[in-house]
Amino acid sequence: MCLLTFAYDCHPNYRLIVAANRDEYYQRPTEAAHFWTSYPWVLAGRDLEMLGTWMGITSTGRFAALTNYRDLSSQIMNAKSRGFLVSNFLCNNESPNEYMLDVVNNRTLYNGFNLLVGDSKSLLYFNKLSSLVEVLKPGIYGLSNHFLNTPWPKVQKSEEALANCMEKQPFLKPQCLFEILADTEQAQDRELPETGLSQERERMLSSIFIPGTDYGTRSSTVILIDRNNHVIFRERNFIKSQKHLSEVNYEFNLI
Repeated sequence: MCLLTFAYDCHPNYRLIVAANRDEYYQRPTEAAHFWTSYPWVLAGRDLEMLGTWMGITSTGRFAALTNYRDLSSQIMNAKSRGFLVSNFLCNNESPNEYMLDVVNNRTLYNGFNLLVGDSKSLLYFNKLSSLVEVLKPGIYGLSNHFLNTPWPKVQKSEEALANCMEKQPFLKPQCLFEILADTEQAQDRELPETGLSQERERMLSSIFIPGTDYGTRSSTVILIDRNNHVIFRERNFIKSQKHLSEVNYEFNLI
């Protein structure tokens, strides 16, 4: 997952609003979002290479999402797959606080990451480079491959667009959020971050939707949890150059 913009507990009709793009190499095998056979309460996509996931929700309202922290100078060899940080939370029943304490204690086993975990009572954020877990307050947030709310152009742009959707639509239509996620406009060179990549690569990665040749946006996901605990989950899957591959739609009430 390389971009999430989300609104937590700050809309009169929704407890959580999520719009997210997962960027990955096209050759990496992936399953679209579905309820897992082995853990039937988990709704998430699946990375078939390591069998973890990047984002998901459960039938009881547990939510987790992950982005990589981009810093080529801090890569470690034989690191554990970061996708397990999401799937382990979704598949088990530890409280978010208990789970994050375990993540903090074992963070050195993973390459850089940002992790969100939560349930109906709280939403927590942690970055591997920090020793502190942040309990999020109501608000609109953006997360890419740096810290939460780092003012990268794509992060700021998606936050502003989400706020605009929320203002215009008291009952949100997923299409408004998908339009945010489909934006392919790249940032100006002067706005590009410096994360150890070439300027050409930074430019390519600077758009909300990345229509790359070997690497790009593989899926766009919208999650809405309303105040009555009704969930709308929509995911669009893509191959190269925004070519629409498939779409999955789920609606259910939390248990």
